[in-house]
Amino acid sequence: MSFIDIFKKSFLEGYASVKLDFVHIVICMLITVLIAAYIFLIYRLVNRNAFYNRNFNLSLIALAVITAAVILTIQSNIVISLGMVGALSIVRFRTAIKDPMDLVFLFWSISVGIICGAGFAVVAVVASTVITVIILMFERMPESAAPVILLVNASDYGAEKRILEIVAKYCKTQQVKARNLTKDKLNMAIEVKTSEGGALVGELMGLESMISASLVDHDGEVTF
Repeated sequence: MSFIDIFKKSFLEGYASVKLDFVHIVICMLITVLIAAYIFLIYRLVNRNAFYNRNFNLSLIALAVITAAVILTIQSNIVISLGMVGALSIVRFRTAIKDPMDLVFLFWSISVGIICGAGFAVVAVVASTVITVIILMFERMPESAAPVILLVNASDYGAEKRILEIVAKYCKTQQVKARNLTKDKLNMAIEVKTSEGGALVGELMGLESMISASLVDHDGEVTF
């Protein structure tokens, strides 16, 4: 027997196929579904998006189960595992994930599928418990008020000084982001932090030259 034959034999013996019985597959799938359903409930509890995306939440369950099935298949046969790796490498997802927490839940779901498929369900349960405690604990911590954009339109460009005085009265911080002047109009966008938005807009509208004043939320980062 040549050296190459010995190498091939030792390589194949080191990665011998694992026979999976039906009971083992069913137990793995059930545990994965239970943990994935738990992730589904946690996401619904802590979701703070303007619109709750049920399809995304359901995809977390499907993703965990699919990942567990892939890991089970990879364990069963090395030839199939190499072919599956090559097939999955050409898959590209172009859906943008805007919320970082959505990305966390996606990775959590994939990790649960990998761990359960590898046969370490206890690790998946413990990790999911720890992640839940961390999310709920830090999610309830007080945070600074998010800045909003104050949009003002006045018929007199000389009203800027008075506008900024009123803004300073009600806002902890303020910063002019945009200023547009014409012969008879003033348009301003001011980033402010305030807990008295109604009073601020009300007093601004009390100015004779004021046409409109509105507060608009934005998706920028919170500055502390």
